[in-house]
Amino acid sequence: MKREWLNLYFVMGSVDCNGRDPRHVLQEAVNGGITLFQFREKGYGAKVGLEKRKLARELKDICKGHEIPFIVNDDIDLAIEVKADGVHIGQEDTLFSVAEDRLAPGMIIGVSCHTVEEATAAVNNGADYIGVGPMYFTTTKKDIREVKGPEVIREIRNVGLTVPIVGIGGIVAENALDVLKAGADGVAVISAISKAESALEAAKEFSRIHNIVTK
Repeated sequence: MKREWLNLYFVMGSVDCNGRDPRHVLQEAVNGGITLFQFREKGYGAKVGLEKRKLARELKDICKGHEIPFIVNDDIDLAIEVKADGVHIGQEDTLFSVAEDRLAPGMIIGVSCHTVEEATAAVNNGADYIGVGPMYFTTTKKDIREVKGPEVIREIRNVGLTVPIVGIGGIVAENALDVLKAGADGVAVISAISKAESALEAAKEFSRIHNIVTK
């Protein structure tokens, strides 16, 4: 797991694109500078079965063509079938031990965390990275946990955890810098890119903000 893969982590499914073709949205985002992609096909109107698998393969091919790791959200079977680079699981999703046992050696496992305690447990289990959030209020996820803001990332760093961290939840260009300054290696974004008038320009702006911190 390369820490820089988390610089600009794009999370998207077909329902996040305001009716646009998700393949086109992903291609624009890739051209704009995303460094990791997570296929999260959930919510009302989401594709299932053969349609979901077909879309996963198409999006994976786009990522592969640009050497961008392709992560599947909480669907071990799909991740194995399409030969994804890894999976991302939440606290209420597949158990870490189950995911670890079923995935091929070297596949990435990311874990959603909301507290220092959850982060510590994820690291002890062997998580390759953790997604911490929600940073800010978001309507994209209906099962949103309590919003704690970037301070929770600072708390995780203060207890000595050096695991790669990506902040997620309600992140837009105007608040991304605060998340990075709190200790995150990058930001995970859904609607700020997928629903932007131009996914290309939105991704470019997030890349520009990340460069401010790394200079």
